[in-house]
Parts: sequence; structure tokens; C-alpha cells
Amino acid sequence: MMEKHLDLDAVQAFVLIAELGSFTRAAEATHMTQAAISLKLKRLEERLDCRLVERTPRHVQLSSKGEAFLRHARELLAAHDQACAVFSPERQRVVIGISDHVAGPELPTLIARMNTQDPQLLIEIRIGSSGDLLQAYDRRELDAAIVRLNVGRSDGDLIAEEQFGWFASPKWQSRAGEPLPLVTLAEPCGVRVLAGQILDDAGISWTEAFVGGGVAAVSAAVTAGLGVSALSKRMLPMGAKDIGRELGLPDLPRLPVLLHTRITQGRPKEAIFALKAAYRSSILS
Repeated sequence: MMEKHLDLDAVQAFVLIAELGSFTRAAEATHMTQAAISLKLKRLEERLDCRLVERTPRHVQLSSKGEAFLRHARELLAAHDQACAVFSPERQRVVIGISDHVAGPELPTLIARMNTQDPQLLIEIRIGSSGDLLQAYDRRELDAAIVRLNVGRSDGDLIAEEQFGWFASPKWQSRAGEPLPLVTLAEPCGVRVLAGQILDDAGISWTEAFVGGGVAAVSAAVTAGLGVSALSKRMLPMGAKDIGRELGLPDLPRLPVLLHTRITQGRPKEAIFALKAAYRSSILS
């Protein structure tokens, strides 16, 4: 029986397709075309003489053999990276700023994915407001920034657009004749400014009921029933509900998430693009 020598690039393509749930996202993460990613997977399946991924019009799903192979594929890639690390030069460092309104509960998983992409890369993540992070990026304190659209800027690479809504705890009750109590992030938060402007334009009276230093604090205040907050569905505290229609509040727009980066080559570039693809997958899923 002929031994099966596997192409590591094809194995990595399979792992990315499995983790990101998309040929398109896997292609973005590796700077390849979707056709090239599909070809790598096809050759891997031919080498293993089995189908690893079941293709459907809406999504991809691993076959039973694909599920079984995934763990071994990850172990193979990890062993390869560890072997190469013996001869690697000094660790490279990449500093990434991520907006608090973008980071989301999936951030630990995305960091782990970046580490899997390149275990020898030293990753530093800074969380803050989009405005503050863009200033730090312009001062070259950050190699990359993933932020919400900032007023007055037209640069950045679009990752995805995310729908926002007006959310509150089920136990919160509106009081007739009183201003709408808003739970917001501290200045300078673009979502905070936008929410206030939209309410002002609609002639709806509002007041700040709570100002948090991060989305975690805002979520806690919403859960505690302090008021209403403009949030994306990814950021919702447990049990929160959209009360926009119930209160007759104006619709909030879809807000872009943008990647700003000056990294153009090398291992940090690969990690940044893997993170971009992972975020696009999580936002659009």
C-alpha cells in the first residue's frame, strides 16, 4: 500500500474551512481565491480517498471522516510549527487594537485561532473606543485596528456590517412621560453619539441612566434593568430583548466594522488576515 504523504498547505486549508465554516472565509484568511482553496481540499480528499467536507448551497459541513480527521489535522499542523520553531528567528510581535463594540464574546476563540495560525507570533491586544484606537493607530502605537466606522474617515478595509438594535432587560419597564433612560459607553464612543443623534432627530427625549467603561459594564447595567442600550446582537447580555418596536424607537442602521493595518508582509500579515476572516465569519453567521 502506498504511503499517504500529505500536503501541509492542503491540510491547513481543510482546517480553516472547518473552523470558519466557509470556503470564502478560508480563502480570505490565506490570500487565495476560493477556487484555489477548493482545489487544495479536493487534492487532499483524493489523497485520503474520502470526502472530508459536504458542500451545500448555504454552508459547509464536515463529513463523519472529516470530523474524525480534524483533530489529527490540527495536531499535524501544531507538530510542524513546533519543529520549525527550533530554527525560527526572534519572535515577532504584532499589536492590535479592537473596539470594545467589536471585540465580542468570541474574542478568546479568535485569539486562539490566531495563535493556531502562528504560535511563534507574540500577539498584543488592546481594547478601547474606536476613536481612541484610531488615534493610537495614527501615532503608530498599533500595527492594526479593528473598529467601527469613525466620522470623518473614509479609510479602512470593510470586514462586515452589523445590525444594531435597542435592547433592555425583560424586567425593565418604560415610564410614561419620562425621558428614555440610555445605558451607554463613556465618551468618545461613536455608537453612543449615533444613538443620541437618532433619538434627537426623532424628537424622542432621553437621558443617560448609566455610563460604562466597557461593553461588559454596559451589559451588566442592562441586565440590572437600568435602561435601554444600543447594541449589536453579538453583544447582548443574557435574556435581553429588542424593545425598539414596542417603544416606537427609530431603527438603528447597520454599522460597518473596518480593518486598518499597515502590515503588508510576513507572518503578522497572515495572522491579521486570519483574524479578519474569523471576525467576518462570526459577524455574518
